[in-house]
Amino acid sequence: MLWGASIGALELRSEGGGTRLSATFPYGAETELAPGRREVIAARAFADRIEAGEDVHLLVAHSYDRPLASRAAGNLTLTDTDDALRIEARIDAGTSWARDFLAAHASGLIRGLSPGFRVQSDGERIERRGADVLRTITRAALFEISAVTRPAYPSAQIEARAWETHQDRQPYRGAIHPLNRWRL
Repeated sequence: MLWGASIGALELRSEGGGTRLSATFPYGAETELAPGRREVIAARAFADRIEAGEDVHLLVAHSYDRPLASRAAGNLTLTDTDDALRIEARIDAGTSWARDFLAAHASGLIRGLSPGFRVQSDGERIERRGADVLRTITRAALFEISAVTRPAYPSAQIEARAWETHQDRQPYRGAIHPLNRWRL
């Protein structure tokens, strides 16, 4: 499973004891995963599982031990369009990890949005650009979307309502997860 993210937006609103989460994962945003290694997720790359109504989870930090919502539970809605994957979830603060996530988000510690997916055998194009390589993911099985502190894509940010974005980029410090590697 690979994890990745791109510039996105996340909004949290309290409603009747729960919290409503709205997020957007835009397609077509090219990012540098490592020096010379760029990646972009094409429009509707996640459409297969979404359109089939398959279960997808909203997690904290790619951990199935800390679920926030899921399609099977009826508190996660995914809308796949040509420009973005839109996420709507109702988060119940009845678990310790949900309360921890809400507190970490409120304090500005969790701002990344990162999908967990497997690229289908025919789901990528590799293109050389001089010494660089661009991987375009055209078809991938989406299993989960996570709120993270540092997404695999350096440009990934979650925007919350009163939070100002900045363009600072962290230097590359190696793979965040061993499965984030890919070959030519």
